[in-house]
Amino acid sequence: MGLIKAIAGSIGGTLKDQWLDLIKCDNMDMDTLMVKQTTKTGQISKGSRIIVAPSQVAVIYDSGVVLDATAEEGVYTFDQSSSPSFFGGQFGPVFKEMWQRFTYGGTPAKEQAVFFFNTKEILDNKFGTATPIMFQDWKHPSYTEDGQKDGTFMNIRCYGKYTFQLDDMGVFMRNHAGTSNIVKKDAITEQMRSEVIAALQSVINELGSGADPIGALELPSKTQKMKEIMDERVFDAPIRARGIRLVGFTIESVSLDEESKEFLRKYQTGGSGNLARGSMLNTMETAAGNAGGAGTGFMGIGMAGMGFGTAGNMMGNMVPPQHQQQQPQQNYQQAAPQQPQGVPCPNCGTPITGKFCPECGTPAPAPKAVKKCPKCGTETTGKFCPECGTPIPADEGPKKCPKCGTEVTGKFCPECGTPVA
Repeated sequence: MGLIKAIAGSIGGTLKDQWLDLIKCDNMDMDTLMVKQTTKTGQISKGSRIIVAPSQVAVIYDSGVVLDATAEEGVYTFDQSSSPSFFGGQFGPVFKEMWQRFTYGGTPAKEQAVFFFNTKEILDNKFGTATPIMFQDWKHPSYTEDGQKDGTFMNIRCYGKYTFQLDDMGVFMRNHAGTSNIVKKDAITEQMRSEVIAALQSVINELGSGADPIGALELPSKTQKMKEIMDERVFDAPIRARGIRLVGFTIESVSLDEESKEFLRKYQTGGSGNLARGSMLNTMETAAGNAGGAGTGFMGIGMAGMGFGTAGNMMGNMVPPQHQQQQPQQNYQQAAPQQPQGVPCPNCGTPITGKFCPECGTPAPAPKAVKKCPKCGTETTGKFCPECGTPIPADEGPKKCPKCGTEVTGKFCPECGTPVA
């Protein structure tokens, strides 16, 4: 059983009266991944015509057996006496593997159908990190007391989009779609979003600790490099296991938590001792690599021998103001517009500035109640005081009268006068 190509490249002809059955699939949009089509009897008669549109794959299925497949557009005649032709171009090897895996001889036909798969690149799939990712930033290092450089850990959130494409129809059918009548992308994108974020975190960790580490705010410009690392290390293995391939993704914005933002502010001005030492060492490293400025750069090297504490106090005299403030501030100001405002959506990670997520409609999370520490009066939204560590009592809600059930705010029930403890 197989397909015989009838009219290549013509899917809009007027040959309706020349076949027994006509099987086709119209309007496979970006939301539709697979559609099952068959006849009223569930059997495809010999001589029936099958129309394959551009960006479609047609797989002929017979009760667990893949009979034939094609990814080449055109009009085909179904012939039960012919052997599989596997018209397919780039999908030829995939089709042959499908035929070998699904075929088992001697099984009587119970249902015949054509499964149409969408091979277009599926666009505009959003992702966002609902919880921060820890990133070790070597572009803004801190320094230990003995002068050792150390990457600074920052909490970042990333937002962007990814695209994907069906890559192996047999794997997709076996591991996910089965013999469903229709499969929409919404059935898999929620799980894929989590897997994309997991793969992204692995790639980000690789970029932060590699031979040429990058800064947190440089991530949006490194998406091509990130895709190369993902393919090389197969960080998207769970996605490929469904017969799906990530075609591309872009990071549209990176935001920092308040602690990381404060660190960058201090880095601009040298506001902490460690950062000041770091600025001094950076100046020395720059001077060492600059033949013209080496003498000037190392005029103060004797002062460094007096101890980092003394040198740190004299940073204003040693480090040019442009090194201290101008360049870091410029970098920070350039990155500032990338930081989205609002609360991350608990479902898709999109920033919410109103009452509902603009992307998926999920209600915005309710703001945490601010309570005062019963011991020192510090305001907090957590379970323990950030200043003295005292446990914060939970809200017990209004009391109820033990006799009539009326809500009581005082010491006696306003309805029956019963004392309420």
